[in-house]
Amino acid sequence: MLAQGIFAVILLSAILLFVRNVGKIRRNILLGRDVDMSDRKGDRFKTMLRVAFGQSKMGTRPVPAFFHLLIYVGFVLINIEVLEIFFDGLAGTHRAFQPVLGSFYTFLLGFFEVLGLFVLIACVAFLYRRHVQRVGRLTMPELKGWPQKDATTILVIEIVLMVALFVMNAADRSFQLSTAGTMPVSSFIAPFFDNTGDATLSLIERGAWWFHILGILAFLNYLPYSKHFHIILAFPSTWYSRLEPKGSFANLETVTTEVQLMMDPAAAVPDGYEPPTSFGAKDVQDLSWKNLMEAYSCTECGRCTAVCPANITGKLLSPRKVMMDTRDRVEEVGKNMDANQGVFVDDGKNLHNLISKEELWACTTCNACAEACPININPMEIIFQMRQYLVMEKSEAPGELNNMFNNLENNGAPWQFSPADRANWTRES
Repeated sequence: MLAQGIFAVILLSAILLFVRNVGKIRRNILLGRDVDMSDRKGDRFKTMLRVAFGQSKMGTRPVPAFFHLLIYVGFVLINIEVLEIFFDGLAGTHRAFQPVLGSFYTFLLGFFEVLGLFVLIACVAFLYRRHVQRVGRLTMPELKGWPQKDATTILVIEIVLMVALFVMNAADRSFQLSTAGTMPVSSFIAPFFDNTGDATLSLIERGAWWFHILGILAFLNYLPYSKHFHIILAFPSTWYSRLEPKGSFANLETVTTEVQLMMDPAAAVPDGYEPPTSFGAKDVQDLSWKNLMEAYSCTECGRCTAVCPANITGKLLSPRKVMMDTRDRVEEVGKNMDANQGVFVDDGKNLHNLISKEELWACTTCNACAEACPININPMEIIFQMRQYLVMEKSEAPGELNNMFNNLENNGAPWQFSPADRANWTRES
């Protein structure tokens, strides 16, 4: 009963802590301006099913796609076994599902072990790619420090959890003789315990059991602080994918309304309309909640940066860094609010302190980043809104664009000659 009580307290505490941290992330995401994305539910479900569940966009890079699939399938299915661990911990039972499932339990035990081995191999492969092979997109400047440590930490945690699972099963073999042949991985470890007494075996099994489940609960509460929170947010992120063609341009509704009212003085002002007080995105509060959710969903895989023509040609822009900087600024704003009773106190900083003009204007708006992202994140939307702020609020467009703006205003065309001379090129010399 004492063990059950301790387990119940730890489980409840871990769940409450996770819910609290997820609540903070939800609060931070909702700092963004509201956008209505409740349309075309059928198309959204198909997109989520294809991209998030089906991993359809991972296949463009077959090697990481294969290893990611191993971890993805293993993570989903092995958690079925965790349900039994939770039940055993609360009820004080030992492998409670075995009498119920019978021979099918024997099959599941072996199946989960094979999956666990695949997960372990995939994690080792990803560590090799990151630290030995040093794949280019995994060693870029924006990954120095915490991002690199975060990626490594999560892989090591998964390896340790799989090893703990195998040790638990191997030590438990003496209590599960009828299923000893169905443990294809832990059966290789079990011989090390052949000369171990039952009391010691029980102690090792219980120690591995506690280590495994506490590790899972720690992993759960690590997620909100990690890029690996994408394993949860990938699904709503793909649900709210942009369904319109990527190249379509969305006008600012406030600007459109203002122009219409100026062009037609007799036009009626829409009900509830308030003249705009700002344009574009100065800080994260000016972005939409969808943009902020995508910042938290970013896997930091770097596929967007790897295909960005600006980055490839040596320019400063990295679409991945744009998403990481946006998330960092949202977190900064959230901590500011936590320290000030839920109210944001101006700290004299904004998103433009993290993302430079050089980065913003290097973007060619080609949408290669949005096309490459495995969960349909669109960094260009953030870049575009920040550009709007620079142009419409600060009048800080590059000189070439300012010349074009002046020509459009004075000549009705981008060229620096009057409309009267526009057809001169057709005359014979």
